[in-house]
Amino acid sequence: MNTILAIDTEQGTRAQLAVEQCYQKLLEQVQNTLNLHNSNIELLSDCELRAQLSDAVRRQIETSSQFTALLPQQELLVERVLDDLVGLGPLEVLLRDDEVTEIMVNRHNQIYMEKAGRLLLSKLQFHDEQAVRRVLERIVTPLGRRVDASTPMVDARLPSGARVNGVIPPLAVQGTCITIRKFASTALTMQDLIAANSVSVPAARLLELAVIMRQNIVICGGTGSGKTTLLNILADFIPEDERVITIEDAAELQLHHQNIVRLEARPANQEGEGRVNIRQLVINALRMRPDRIVVGECRAGESLDMLQAMNTGHDGSLTTLHANAPRDALRRLETMVLMAGVDLPLTAIRQQISSAVQLLVQVTRLANGKRVVTAISELQGSDGDVLQVADLFLYNKLAEKHVCTQHMPKFCEQLNDSQRSEFIQWYSNSESAGNI
Repeated sequence: MNTILAIDTEQGTRAQLAVEQCYQKLLEQVQNTLNLHNSNIELLSDCELRAQLSDAVRRQIETSSQFTALLPQQELLVERVLDDLVGLGPLEVLLRDDEVTEIMVNRHNQIYMEKAGRLLLSKLQFHDEQAVRRVLERIVTPLGRRVDASTPMVDARLPSGARVNGVIPPLAVQGTCITIRKFASTALTMQDLIAANSVSVPAARLLELAVIMRQNIVICGGTGSGKTTLLNILADFIPEDERVITIEDAAELQLHHQNIVRLEARPANQEGEGRVNIRQLVINALRMRPDRIVVGECRAGESLDMLQAMNTGHDGSLTTLHANAPRDALRRLETMVLMAGVDLPLTAIRQQISSAVQLLVQVTRLANGKRVVTAISELQGSDGDVLQVADLFLYNKLAEKHVCTQHMPKFCEQLNDSQRSEFIQWYSNSESAGNI
């Protein structure tokens, strides 16, 4: 049951409204009883807090006839009161649901969620606009950030690691918007992707070998297509004896690596000072003796620094960017390098890209919500000003399988004779062997 105070639809909206009004009175009385803002309630453990709320709710319901309608749901009310007073209100229900991967609050009375790649309208609602604002402020305040007329947009992260974006009026015309990207408590593995038919066994083997052989890889795709998930999986193939520096706007990678340093960008403070962006972190990472640099996402001028790092001994680096196809990703890289403010001719930029990037991996969210690796392409240098791209694996949407193009990747030349022989054998036979 999605809403704690759910009632049969035959009772109609009038009865439901009466119950909700009754609950709001109960919530107010419980809050006054606990003197929430002046007590040391924040110092209580979760068990102690639940016990106090449970006692307060039961006292209010049992001693006041106006709450008789709530008596049958007394136990469920304790959870909802806790969510509303010290949690994130109705969002807590969705945060506890492991099947929900994204939560989108369009306005106080409209909350969408993503399950299995599909958007669904939730029955949960906030009581009013003020309730949404309180929840957003409850998220950003502990992080030393604010959201008001001067800063109407904010990015934050929940203790669970979920990424949060908030926009308030007047930018959000219909009311405060909150978007929460959840991450699985247990990180996915390549075997999980293979089991879901998101990647074939040969394609997965190729990607694993590419990481081990220190190929610089760019993962491209649209919003919510699974770029970060795949980046996380590929980064786990980095050998344990190498030092990894991760750089992100909001720390969400879950690398199982011992020698790792995680860096996170920082927004400006209330005075507009202290901002540290991705580009500054990339430059600083070069002074930290990295074997591999993993950038969560390239969006602007940091792309130039990333390419230079790839070209100056930091092979095997990984990053993501937004693009609809591998060749589009190259054009977007060119544009982002120009955003660095360095006056470079386009020919020089393309030479940088050609010598820095080896593999482009396209991930796509299909119409049915499924996330699939739709292309693995290799950048094989340039012919004059034209970058040469060869597809290694492509996804056939009609057959719902990955097809090996039989084009031999250049990095196999770095293998010794026995490794090369083994690679050629399974790679060349990957399609005829019946692998997806």
